[in-house]
Order: sequence, then structure tokens, then C-alpha cells
Amino acid sequence: MNSQQARLAVVVKGWPRLSETFIAQELVALEQAGIGFEVWSLRHPTDTKTHPLHDRLRARVRYLPEYLRDEPARVVRGLLAARRLPGFRDAWRLLRADYVRDRTPNRLRRFGQACVMATEMPQAVQGLYAHFLHTPSSVARYTAVLRGLPWAFSAHAKDIWTSPEWELREKLSAAHNGATFGATCTHIGADHLRALADRQDRVDLVYHGLDLARFPEPPERPLRKVSDPLALVSVGRLVEKKGFDRLIDALALLPEDLDWHWTHIGGGSLKPALHERAAQHGIAARISWRGACDQPEVIAAMRAADLFVLPSRVARDGDRDGLPNVLMEAASQKLAILSTPVSAIPEFIETGVEGVLCADDPETLADRIAGIAGDPLGTAAMAEAAYRKLIAQFRMEPGIAHLARRLDTMLDAPR
Repeated sequence: MNSQQARLAVVVKGWPRLSETFIAQELVALEQAGIGFEVWSLRHPTDTKTHPLHDRLRARVRYLPEYLRDEPARVVRGLLAARRLPGFRDAWRLLRADYVRDRTPNRLRRFGQACVMATEMPQAVQGLYAHFLHTPSSVARYTAVLRGLPWAFSAHAKDIWTSPEWELREKLSAAHNGATFGATCTHIGADHLRALADRQDRVDLVYHGLDLARFPEPPERPLRKVSDPLALVSVGRLVEKKGFDRLIDALALLPEDLDWHWTHIGGGSLKPALHERAAQHGIAARISWRGACDQPEVIAAMRAADLFVLPSRVARDGDRDGLPNVLMEAASQKLAILSTPVSAIPEFIETGVEGVLCADDPETLADRIAGIAGDPLGTAAMAEAAYRKLIAQFRMEPGIAHLARRLDTMLDAPR
């Protein structure tokens, strides 16, 4: 789409990112729904692969200076031009109030990025929409004040649970140049943000859901025999909140007569430590580390597996999952699911019905894996129930329709 036709500017942390298919899915769907926008990314891509979904986006993607020192001339031009904008005084006042409570280079960087964005953004833009309520929303908020425009956000998980309360309250308050509205993808997240907002209706529950047109029909799965090998697969970054350290400990506790193999897909900072942990347990030969994979590779791995395992937990800094899309992707292939009752996971999986949820200690995880391996019939029934729930309640289309209406209303509002 011609950038002059785009009425919306979408702010993201980075584009494209393999771990954020839910954002790519939403943006492609909004584009197809007739919302014209440009993408403004705070970071350049670091993944070496992309999903086919990324190639479907037609919107222009612009990259802001990731660090202000990277493009000093561009930043200086932006700051000088921003000083002439009608909203500069209010934006500067907002920055000073924020900086008193967050004296970090990151805070100043977000204001510098906002000055660049506000002065380079086409005049046709009538509003902003940020994915994640922390730094992307800070840039969107400063930019919106500089240009005198409304802004909205989509909140997910880490941004809700690790952001300081004062900042969440102010981004949810009209008195502090807060968002016109916000969307979040879980009941638990919506309830938390509504408790902080100046108005309950400022926050909408909008499940990401799944665009089932992107996925093949589930495979015909012959009933596994108790004596058959058990193929486990996990998809997720190697970070604390995903709980893969405890899963490795659990795998080491499995009965000796259970023939199992675990495949992990995803990158992350804990990779060396987890590889070493597996080696210390003597189970490294029974694990395949696939690294970052694109969507077709992920789905192929799910179709070949017997059990999807995601032992999510709350990290020490408060970070946690929301409702991981990979659970719905596993359900789309009628793959049995073992996870934990953390955050919004129980909104999709009721233990014993659509899958098994359990505590994340190694002993319990090992017990549940062994139990699933020994109950092929019950496991297949739960996988079938998860697929039916996905079809009935977690399709993408209703959420996109709601979000498109909200964005259109924001963009059409008189100013």
C-alpha cells in the first residue's frame, strides 16, 4: 500500500520475528480487512529465517534508529524538527515526569525514537497502534502527543507483568495521554489491566486465535500402542519462563523402559546451560535441538510427534506466558498437550479434558509424561477435544473483526 494512504502507524519491537507469529498473523489479517498502515520497528531483524506469513504483509516497514548513536544525523534532525511541533511542550513534560521515575538511557532512547517517528511519519497518519505495552507503547505515546494523535495498544504477557504499576496506570489514563483503547489476549491480563485503568472499557479482551487457513488439516493419527516409542516436541524460546530446565530434569526421571525422544524448536539465551544440563543427566543423545525454525518446519515436527510439552512458569522477574499460540497450533494438528496452569493456559486447556496441566516440578512432569505414554486412548480423546475447542472458540476471525472496528473508530474520531 502507498505510504500516503496509510492512516495508521503500527509500532513493533522488531520485524520480522520468528517468535511473534501472533503479531504477523494479526497484521496480515488487518491488512486484508482494509486497514491501511505502515509498520515502524524499533529494532532490525536478527532471525536468519522468516515465516511464509511475513512475506504476505504488503505494508511498508520503516526502521527507527535502534540506538540513537547509530544514526546521529537522523536523530538530530528529528529532535530539531520535533521542537516545532505543537505537541512538543506536552511531550517534553511527559518525558520529564517519566524520567524522574525511570532514569535510564532506554527512556531517553524512546523519546529520541519518537521524535524521529513523529517528524518522518506521513501527514495522512491519523493514529498509532503499538504491540506490547512497554517500550513500543512508550514510543507510540510520545509520538502521539507530539503529533496530537490518538494511540492504542495490544498487550501480551511480559509487558503486563514486568512493567511498573505507575507506568501501566498512566498509559491507561486519559489524564496522562493514555491510550484510546487497548486489547489484550487473555482474561487474566484483561482483568489486571482493567483494575489499573481509569475506565473498564478502555481494555478489551481479544484472543489472537488461529488463522486455520494457514495450517493443514490434522493428520490421521493411528492409535499409539503403549509399547511404542514416545516422540515429544516443544516449541519456545530457551528462557526461564518456558521451564525447559525442569523438563530436562523430568526427562531424566522417566522410567527406563519408556523409549522416548524429545525435540526442541527455538533459540534463546539459556541454550548452552540447557545443553550442558542434558549432558550431565546423560540424556543428550535422546534430545534433538532444532534451533529456530519457520512455520512449515514447526508444523511438520508437530505432525510427527505424539506429545507437545510446554512447562511454563513465572520467572523470577515476574515474566510469564499469556496464552501461547503454540498450544493452539499443536491442537490444530490433534497433538496431545501437556502444560502447566500458568497465566491464561487454563483458558484454553482444562486439565483432563483438552490436555493435561500439572505442577512444573520435575517429579510431577515425569509422572504425567509416563501417564500419558501409558494411556493412548485417553490421550487421543483429549487431543480431539482440544481440536474441537480450537475450532469452536479460538478462531482468529472474531478478534480481527473486533479490532478492526475499534481501530476504524479511533481513526475516524473528530479531532
